[in-house]
Amino acid sequence: MPEPSYTDIERAVRTEKRQLWTAWFCGGVIWLIIAYATKDVPVLSVITQVLFFALGIAFTVIAIKMSRALNRKASTARRRVLGDD
Repeated sequence: MPEPSYTDIERAVRTEKRQLWTAWFCGGVIWLIIAYATKDVPVLSVITQVLFFALGIAFTVIAIKMSRALNRKASTARRRVLGDD
């Protein structure tokens, strides 16, 4: 099986990053819907908002780390194809 070209890897990385950030955005929308649905119950509303804030930060950090890992993967593939390795 031939080794994938840099273009193939770059396209795969772009697709993975698009899927990653789409999942992050959809998760945020779902959390906003849940927060809006619980706004009339005082204790539950506060708990939901705290979770929304804490998990939102955590998931954003995770998404950024995953995106950087994909960038490193593409950079490694580019160096390998160009012979800079």
